[in-house]
Amino acid sequence: MAPPEHEDAGNPFQSLLGDLMNMLGSTAPDQWEMTRSFALNVATGGTAEPNVEPIQRIRVEQLSRVAELNVIETTGMPVSPDGRRLTCVPVGRGDWTARALESWRPILTAMGAPNPTPTAATPTEPAQTPDLFDEDPTGGLAGLIGQWATAIGPMFFGLQVGSVVGHLAQRTLGQYPLALPWAPSDELLLVTANITSFAEDWSLPEEEALVWVCARELASNTVLTRPSVRARMEELLMALAKSSAAAQQDLAGRLGGLGSPGAIDAPGGMDLESLQGMFGDPEALLGELLTPESRRSSDQLTALAVVIDAYADHVANRVGQKLVGSHSQLAEAWYRRRTERGKGEEAAGALFGLDLDQTQVDRGRSFVNGVIERAGEDALPRLWTSARNLPTPSEVDAPGLWLERISLPELDEPEAG
Repeated sequence: MAPPEHEDAGNPFQSLLGDLMNMLGSTAPDQWEMTRSFALNVATGGTAEPNVEPIQRIRVEQLSRVAELNVIETTGMPVSPDGRRLTCVPVGRGDWTARALESWRPILTAMGAPNPTPTAATPTEPAQTPDLFDEDPTGGLAGLIGQWATAIGPMFFGLQVGSVVGHLAQRTLGQYPLALPWAPSDELLLVTANITSFAEDWSLPEEEALVWVCARELASNTVLTRPSVRARMEELLMALAKSSAAAQQDLAGRLGGLGSPGAIDAPGGMDLESLQGMFGDPEALLGELLTPESRRSSDQLTALAVVIDAYADHVANRVGQKLVGSHSQLAEAWYRRRTERGKGEEAAGALFGLDLDQTQVDRGRSFVNGVIERAGEDALPRLWTSARNLPTPSEVDAPGLWLERISLPELDEPEAG
């Protein structure tokens, strides 16, 4: 027997939402695969990317080897934790996207809000399906939207992530557009198509741009693979992810409340107009993920990230002075590019709780320059020797305080009684 139809069931939008709810209930998509597919589509524009030419791989290998030797000499540190040399690998935007998602997967998974746990019906009182049309001036439409929004919330977060990483792939020159740890690997990724575009946009020799980018990526890898740095970054990122998950859960509750009587007018509620605007931009909610509880972790993460970036820039400049005739133009072009961020960098910063505007970029540069002015180049590698030596947010603004603190003797741990 066919199910009874409501007198308002002819509304096509309402019918569409009902069909979507049936589909979501029967064939829920794989969230991670959906995120990955969407990110790849954004990164590549939906077109197949050509394979990297073998001659380009050979060129990257030769130039990166020269850059690696100079980075080791400049930093006094190995470019990988175990001292083995890295292989710089030219990749397309799609390959970079897939590897970035996999490297950041633990953090991104922790950010996703868990689905609300449904209240189980008691054995004596079977669960009742509420009549969405009772006391609803929209004829049941608000209730359907509330149910649909709650069900699709996790997918929407996946689309946010896919959009962010896909747009980031369109501009990144190498593995570290953000000072975030990657999964351990003997390979370091270079997006050669983007490096070529960067050189053309600034009228720079492509080979010199490639050497400079290699040096900067190798310097970033040198720092971010240090055990103390990696552990601290992962600690801050996980704290931020847990707070973001709570914000996602709160959002799911607000969306689910759309169908409740009076929910639209309730404090902190969400009306249908704001819902439409929210779903019109997959990145619109990223700002809400930075809750008051996560602000401290975000400030610490930003302070550490801008210093790592500034240090990598400094090392690239030092290496460029030896190897690249256009090193001054390259340094200026890179600075301009960093401070004139594109859509990908802004959204990625919001996703990971990083404030990366020009003020923060200059803050990191001022710290590195301040350390050199007070204590010379040899003081910089001390940043990465232990977790104790990592600068605090207040010290990033006053490098003299950092130098004073790390010069103090480290107190011995009290012996166990």
